[in-house]
Amino acid sequence: MLRFGQARKDEYFVSEAAAANGHPEAFWPEPPRHAGENVMKIIKELYRSVPIYFLALVLASFGTAIGAQTGNVAHTNRWESDLTAFEISDHTNPPPSNAVLFTGASNIRLWKNIDKAFPAHKVINRGFGGAEMSDLAEFAGRIVIPYRPKILIIYAGDNDLVDHKTPEQILADFKSFTQQVHTALPKTIIGCIAVKPSPSRGRLLAQIKATDALLQSYCRTNANTIYIDDFTPMLSASGAPRPELFGKDGLHLNEQGRAIWISLIGPILDRYDPPLTRTSL
Repeated sequence: MLRFGQARKDEYFVSEAAAANGHPEAFWPEPPRHAGENVMKIIKELYRSVPIYFLALVLASFGTAIGAQTGNVAHTNRWESDLTAFEISDHTNPPPSNAVLFTGASNIRLWKNIDKAFPAHKVINRGFGGAEMSDLAEFAGRIVIPYRPKILIIYAGDNDLVDHKTPEQILADFKSFTQQVHTALPKTIIGCIAVKPSPSRGRLLAQIKATDALLQSYCRTNANTIYIDDFTPMLSASGAPRPELFGKDGLHLNEQGRAIWISLIGPILDRYDPPLTRTSL
């Protein structure tokens, strides 16, 4: 079971003025702990004095250099431009804290009218690229924790399987991701949408089933973590993916497919973000 408690005080730097206003840029990740003492001092000073959008660029370069030294350059660096764009946008137009945050792969990114799908809730969309579960784990400190969401809905796993990752690897990345989020934000509800059965990836159906079984088992035994089963309603009576739920590419959901997501996600948002506690009231 995940432990509930306060995040370590040294885990994030907090701008008191920004925190008082509930702005997400008040919370930024601690510099890598394997950095030298002098480098740590420099980074801490940057947190206090440099505009957030510029700081994001500095830290991105710093992280790449550290990765090169340790032989652990992230495969996910390909999404740096997407993440930096989010950070620049958040600096100029701070999104609300304590909202509903969606993040993950392109089925989230391409959901342009997601706010209209859940009009009774404050919704933030931070889907990026063709993200994998490993990307969410790698960048949890940038795409989730600064927003301090009340509810977090994620979708990933499709692209991991195409990238020849095993269901067990996807589960390990999901564990890493949820542990990071709940260490910093123990009360945040994490909703994990199951890997959907896409017609274009029918050859992966067995691996998708295995991945979803692992994710479901983990969610059942960890507090504030919910498995959202979209796999079952997206199969036909014969057990095949339903092409009418997808666009021409057989991969991305169309409005009919998103209607299934809305029917599954909506009750979760209403339960954990009821009218009397919504930040808009």
